[in-house]
Amino acid sequence: MEKLDRLTVSEGVRIFPGLIDAPAQKVLIGEVAALFVQSPLYRPVMPGSGTPFRVEQTCFGPLGWVSDRSGYRYQPYHPVTGQEWATIPPALLTLWNELTGYPAPPECCLVNFYRGDQAKMGLHQDRDEPALDAPVLSLSLGDSALFRLGGSTRKGPTRSFRLNSGDGLIFGGPARLSFHGIDRLYPDTSRLIDGGGRINLTLRRVTRP
Repeated sequence: MEKLDRLTVSEGVRIFPGLIDAPAQKVLIGEVAALFVQSPLYRPVMPGSGTPFRVEQTCFGPLGWVSDRSGYRYQPYHPVTGQEWATIPPALLTLWNELTGYPAPPECCLVNFYRGDQAKMGLHQDRDEPALDAPVLSLSLGDSALFRLGGSTRKGPTRSFRLNSGDGLIFGGPARLSFHGIDRLYPDTSRLIDGGGRINLTLRRVTRP
């Protein structure tokens, strides 16, 4: 595991340790929790097999990413409630504008809630978005996690980094289709979330502007 002592990890990948300070984290987690009323957390399943994810998910924004037996896709409504997704918090839109330089706002904020010893995310690519020229902005809240970053193939070499509450991560350009995942949580490393756990907020532009 490498220490986050530099912002540029590789071409197209930047990590921002402590991007969101402690007071701002408390405000943001409160806003996110309030939005769960309109867009509640649920547990998606894998295409085909129907195997449940090890994390709970929801989305904010005009479009939400969903996974079910029929496949992966973006849609404008929550798959359980049938309601439109809640609006992306303004603070997240501000971070997107300041950090990505992309000329259009994100259309999806995917929320992953990691909780428990088995909560993890296998290596995968974010490739369901036509706007692959737009970077992905990821923000960590709550318990620390071990993030794994690979290359453009699943079996290529990987590097691991510890992400802490308030850290930001961007990957785009030549790294936009890098495989990545979460190997494990470090329980009780944060008191931000009642009952523990980690919330990851991933901002994505879906359609080409």
